[in-house]
Amino acid sequence: MQGLIEGFSITALLQGFALGGSLIIAIGAQNAFVIRQGVRGEYVFAVATLCFLSDAILMTLGAAGVGTLIATDPTLRSVAAWGGGLFLLIYGGQAAWSFLHPKPVDWAANNKEKPGSLFAVMGIAFALTYLNPHVYLDTVVLVGGLAAQFDSIGRVWFTLGAISASMVWFYGLAYGATRAAPFFKTTLGARLLDATICLVMWIVAATLIRSELSQ
Repeated sequence: MQGLIEGFSITALLQGFALGGSLIIAIGAQNAFVIRQGVRGEYVFAVATLCFLSDAILMTLGAAGVGTLIATDPTLRSVAAWGGGLFLLIYGGQAAWSFLHPKPVDWAANNKEKPGSLFAVMGIAFALTYLNPHVYLDTVVLVGGLAAQFDSIGRVWFTLGAISASMVWFYGLAYGATRAAPFFKTTLGARLLDATICLVMWIVAATLIRSELSQ
């Protein structure tokens, strides 16, 4: 620990933070789900924590020089791409159904009548995170490859910077969405959210499937 403190590198830390932020800011399927949970006020901390810890684990594996198997093995990539694409198509279809069949929105009342299952919500968040092959390329390969350019101590600080960006993003995104909840609790706002989630899920699914078909 003393060596880590003595070898503190603000350059490595900031570079890691900048890279980590640039990789996760794009609104993908995982981020759309985090926003949805924030607006619903349902297991917000748990979902943000799962996404953050997943990034932390994968980035650490990448920086340690391991965990590239999933990113480089064609069979595992194909299974993840097709499985993730199918899952996203179905989830996007559910959002499309909600958009086409709007109902008066009162999530607080709905949650009291039909409390969501923590297991189901975390299962969806887990699937959206680990069934997307791009997450391994971004966190394991890219972060790990750039971290390898630093010495052992600098690599630690670079990785901590990237992990810090993930933490700030996911908790900020989740709890920021709760601030927008009053608008999204209206029928118009709910339909807008459903339409956005549907488009994001289907675009990501199409990207995954198209990449597999082109190979």
